[in-house]
Formats: sequence, C-alpha cells, structure tokens
Amino acid sequence: MARARAAGPSTARSTIMPFAQIYMIEGRTEEQKRAVIEKVTAALVEAVGAPKENVRVWVHDVPKENWGIAGVSAKSLGR
Repeated sequence: MARARAAGPSTARSTIMPFAQIYMIEGRTEEQKRAVIEKVTAALVEAVGAPKENVRVWVHDVPKENWGIAGVSAKSLGR
C-alpha cells in the first residue's frame, strides 16, 4: 500500500540550497566582503542545515548616490 506524501517543499538536507543577497554601501574591502560571505554561509548552514556547498551568497555593492537614508543619498550625507 502506497503512503501519501505530505505536500510542501522537501526538507532533505541535500536539497536545501539557500541564496542570500546582501546589500551594502560601496567601499568595503575584499577582505570584509570575504568575511561577510563566510559568516553568512556559516549562519545558513547552522540555521537551516544546508550543506556548505549548497549555500550561495551575493554581495551587492550599491553606489552611495543610489542609497537613500531619510530621503537623502548616502553620498550627500557623507557616508
């Protein structure tokens, strides 16, 4: 007799493939970005049980003139 399978996404460890997008104002060093990627990866491995090899992290460098804070660009604010 076949068993019914629960609806919803698979939670098998090998199928978990988290993709994190990090937006930061430009100006971080390559070393700082590397640290962000490593720590976000480790957090996702711990939090959702994804294999490290399945985790993807995309760091977006946003130009200061394209980042608004309280109606003013970060560049205008001297950030």
